[in-house]
Amino acid sequence: MTKKYEVGEVISGKVTGVQPYGAFVALDEETQGLVHISEITYGYVKEVSEFLSVGQELEVKVLEIDEKAGKISLSIRALQERPPVLRKEDKPKKSLQARVDEKDAEGFNSLKDKLQDWIKQSGQ
Repeated sequence: MTKKYEVGEVISGKVTGVQPYGAFVALDEETQGLVHISEITYGYVKEVSEFLSVGQELEVKVLEIDEKAGKISLSIRALQERPPVLRKEDKPKKSLQARVDEKDAEGFNSLKDKLQDWIKQSGQ
C-alpha cells in the first residue's frame, strides 16, 4: 500500500474485477480492495455483475484494513441510505375467524352438527 488508508474513509475507486463473491476496486496505482457481495447494496444480490462492471468508477467506504495480509474491505452499501424496515406488527392482521369467514361462508360448524348432516346424506 503506497498511501495510508483509514477505516471510515470514503474513497473514489475503479472496479478492476468482478467475481461471484464481490468486486475488486483499485484505490490507487498499487492498492486495491474488495467490496464483498453483501456490501454492494441493501437487499439480496444474486449476481454482482448486475450492479457493478469492470471500469466503473464509484465511491466506497473503508470498512477494515488488514495490513499484514495487505487486504482492504470496502463497502458501497455503507454510503447508501438504509431502507425502512417493514415489521410484522406494521402489517394489519386479520383474526383467524375473519380468515375462515373469507374462505368458508358457513364458518366453523361443530362436529356434532356436521356428523348429523353426514348421517342424513349417507342414508339417501
